[in-house]
Amino acid sequence: MKKLFSPKLLLLAALAGVAPTALRAQSAQGALPAAPPAAGVMALSLPQAVSYAVQNKSTLLATRLAEQTARARVGEIKSAGLPQVNVGANVADNFKLQKSLVDFSRFGGAPLQGTKLTAQDIAAAQAGTAVTLSPAYGEAPQTGPTPLAFGLQYAGSTSASVSQLLFDGSYLIGLKAAKVYEQLAQRQTQQAEIDVVEQVSKAYYSTLVARSRLALLGRNVQRLDTVLNQTRKIFKAGFAEKLDVDRLQVQRNNLVVEQQKAQRLTELSLALLKFQMGLPQQQPVVLTDSLGAALVDAGALRKRLGVANFNTGGGVAGTSALPGQPTATPGQENAAEQTRLDQQAALSGGRAPQAVAAGNYNNRVEFSVLETQQALAGLDLRNRRASAYPRLLLTGAYGFTGSDPRLGGLLEFRGPNSRSSRGFLNQNWFGFGNVGLTLQVPVFDGFRRKYQVQQGRLAQQTIEQGFNTLRQSIDLQDAQSRTTLVNALDVLDNQKANLDLAADVARVTRIKFNAGVGSNLEVITAETELRAAQTNYYGAIYDVLVAKVDRDKATGELYNQVKK
Repeated sequence: MKKLFSPKLLLLAALAGVAPTALRAQSAQGALPAAPPAAGVMALSLPQAVSYAVQNKSTLLATRLAEQTARARVGEIKSAGLPQVNVGANVADNFKLQKSLVDFSRFGGAPLQGTKLTAQDIAAAQAGTAVTLSPAYGEAPQTGPTPLAFGLQYAGSTSASVSQLLFDGSYLIGLKAAKVYEQLAQRQTQQAEIDVVEQVSKAYYSTLVARSRLALLGRNVQRLDTVLNQTRKIFKAGFAEKLDVDRLQVQRNNLVVEQQKAQRLTELSLALLKFQMGLPQQQPVVLTDSLGAALVDAGALRKRLGVANFNTGGGVAGTSALPGQPTATPGQENAAEQTRLDQQAALSGGRAPQAVAAGNYNNRVEFSVLETQQALAGLDLRNRRASAYPRLLLTGAYGFTGSDPRLGGLLEFRGPNSRSSRGFLNQNWFGFGNVGLTLQVPVFDGFRRKYQVQQGRLAQQTIEQGFNTLRQSIDLQDAQSRTTLVNALDVLDNQKANLDLAADVARVTRIKFNAGVGSNLEVITAETELRAAQTNYYGAIYDVLVAKVDRDKATGELYNQVKK
């Protein structure tokens, strides 16, 4: 034991505890740098863009750091149940020793003033008889308290202590809560990933629509240039007025300006996509998906939603009523109630509302997050109650204390076998050790635990109210996203029909103008209406794509839909 726990060893161990801190500080500065952007042009499909964003978006990286923090927190909680070992050392220069008052008169008593010897005592002593002499004492001096310093100028100590937790109700509950806390961090990361998928999907679709509209404007400029050149030739031949040429020139100038604006908006949409992905703006990219591939199958989508077709006015097969219109039922007694049930059936796509709600609740990560928070609140309440249980620890310590008039003498660490040059013992360090049990029993804390338990119960009730609010919010989002998607599909059908009509009108107008039976003003009007129909059509396409993303998010299927 003396070899294992010598004063020098304990002192060096205490001083060496400073070294790991410096090493950690140096290693923190040598953290890995951020990955450089990819060289060359990066080809991106929507799944690839989402995958890159999930791996590189800065907000997600911060969320994953919080997840790692949760894991570290779990390790911290578990470490409380492991042995706790501490080593300490202390060296002090008592340049002014603390003094205490001591009354020495209480220790010495009255002074001895001699012994009275009589003639009888002398005679008895000469006769061989033992004689007991009676000492004579004087009056004890009253010196009063005198200051006295204890100890030497230099003092030191070094020790090692260990403690082991044997029982703690809060620790056992904390182990369960640590695992739930880690699950909460994982679900929050999943929720952040879904938000990133939504943002990237909308930005990707916006770029596709802007790119397609820009290409269409380019074709419109080419077609208008053809009409303008033909009109100029007709004007030179004397069969058209200069006013006709000027009108077409004005229209072309406006179309070129619109094309330039569309070009800038396309670049801005691409910059927004890079931002949502966490991609550097300097990185060139090319989108590999086409707008035609991104368009959803409206018929299949309507069938899944269980809604009417815009053109037929019927249901999926053109036989059922439009959403929200009650269907007459033979023997119906309560028309208002039946209307409400029909509307619910339309909003749920023909499924029972209870089944739709249960499916949405289980698919939504927000619901899982709230369930995890509820589990944590329950464990927190149990932990507050467990604070009333006793706490038992096993403790032990071993160390040395020393003192000396000189600092050099204190650092000599003279043990029990040390002797001076004159042969006297001059030990200046002395060992000590102890082993014991520590029992902590909370008796009265001023009702602090009572109010903590009340707070825990109120926190649970708050989360239960949060469940009601979340269910209502999910139901509303489900109905709202479905209605928005249905309306967007109807608008898309309408705008597609308008675009076909406007294109046909423009085609016929150009034929009439080339044949000399139509006016230039009719051509300009038809081209203007065609561009408006094209703009509305692409706007409707974007609205459908965004509504589809919102619908997938509301049903909890967004991440899976993007991966397909």
